[in-house]
Amino acid sequence: FSMPHDPELVAETRAWLAKAWLDLAAADHEMTAEPPFVEDIVFHAQQAAEKSFKALLTWHSKPFRKTHNLEELGEQSLGVAPELKAIVDDAVPLTDYAWKFRYPGDPAAPSRDEAQSALAIARATFEAILRRLPEEVRP
Repeated sequence: FSMPHDPELVAETRAWLAKAWLDLAAADHEMTAEPPFVEDIVFHAQQAAEKSFKALLTWHSKPFRKTHNLEELGEQSLGVAPELKAIVDDAVPLTDYAWKFRYPGDPAAPSRDEAQSALAIARATFEAILRRLPEEVRP
């Protein structure tokens, strides 16, 4: 018999995962547009990865700064799940999408392939973290 988990911790972790899932769902939807909304897709990919790492850190009661930096969040995540190294390495480059392409005068839009790749990395990050968390926190 295992002790039930702290309901507040469960709720907070689930909230981060639910937000990450919504970012993935939004990106999926934007991919179906013709042409796809590539700027929004890469932004949501970055957000999904960020919120996934924050869910993992929340579950392990590891405080994190208010940051979009996936390198920082990824490094912290490796402290509780070192086996996520390949996932973190893939996710780190998504950091730029938190701000890149968001304003006029920014660089040319990402390609469809770049958007698809970003989304695949974000989804892999989300799923890898989900597998390391208990069933009860799943959104």
